[in-house]
Amino acid sequence: MIRAMHNRAPTPRTRVSHPRSHRALAHVSAVATAGQVAEVHSAPAFDFEMYMRDRAEMVNKALDAALPSRYPEVLVDSMRYSVLAGGKRVRPALTLAACDLVGGDMATALPTACAMEMIHTMSLIHDDLPAMDNDDFRRGRPTNHKVYGEDIAILAGDALLSFAFEHIARDTKGVPADAVLKVIMELGRAVGAQGLSAGQAVDIKSEGQEVGLEVLEYIHHHKTAALLEAAVVCGALVGGADTATVEKLRKYALNIGLAFQVIDDILDVTQTTETLGKTAAKDLAVNKTTYPKLLGLEASRKVADDLIREAIAQLDEFEPARKAPMVALAHLIGYRKN
Repeated sequence: MIRAMHNRAPTPRTRVSHPRSHRALAHVSAVATAGQVAEVHSAPAFDFEMYMRDRAEMVNKALDAALPSRYPEVLVDSMRYSVLAGGKRVRPALTLAACDLVGGDMATALPTACAMEMIHTMSLIHDDLPAMDNDDFRRGRPTNHKVYGEDIAILAGDALLSFAFEHIARDTKGVPADAVLKVIMELGRAVGAQGLSAGQAVDIKSEGQEVGLEVLEYIHHHKTAALLEAAVVCGALVGGADTATVEKLRKYALNIGLAFQVIDDILDVTQTTETLGKTAAKDLAVNKTTYPKLLGLEASRKVADDLIREAIAQLDEFEPARKAPMVALAHLIGYRKN
């Protein structure tokens, strides 16, 4: 099914993920601990909700420290407004989990994890602009350009993108220079003309047109899966993984990345604006091609389930307790409600 295509006013300082996400986390935690997920059945009890809460707090504190308020305040406050706005912190959690999975020290992966969230936040700021998706709400509150204006929002996104690479290069300690260079290369590719930007461009030009499944997969692989791929691969690289292991984890990430966007398409037509924290039914309003539109809801749900199952299969060689976070993260993506 999946094809690897490499050619999507300052807040309180230690804010954790959005409260509505706790229901999804609790569901995944219950699945993991009750032994209903075969892949982690033999693992010790694993509290995934606590795991995600701890990782979110760790990342939030690191982001807050990395981006202190300073001159010019309007730009930095705009950056902080969006990057500290909460969210589940799935991408940094994947980076930290992948590093830990291959035996690395999570502290060494924290700058890379923060960079993932900075770049993801940049993509949200720019995606919400009137020239793109023209959204008024993100994570349950006004979008960046609604608060700071379009001009500052664009600059805040640009600044977050450049700062992400600076943060990795300057603050990653105890990792060989060639590994750091590979991390920067992977992340650069994920954002540029072979990744998020490419997916966004094709997505924009496809609005109002009838496109097939191949083009839709291209959009989702590049717009969404590319950054999730980078999050996992970069965590593994910082953790010292060999090439074979990195490629296995790349397949895991590509599968969950596509599943993430399939679920996003489903949620857009099945959930409310309040539940999503962003405007619901946007895809329908602009006549955008989505998985439910092409395949229907039931078939789309099966596609997502199959992708999650294929992703988890890439973790077979790892011991159950060690892979439990990444198995649970895959299920979080598959069962999320916002």
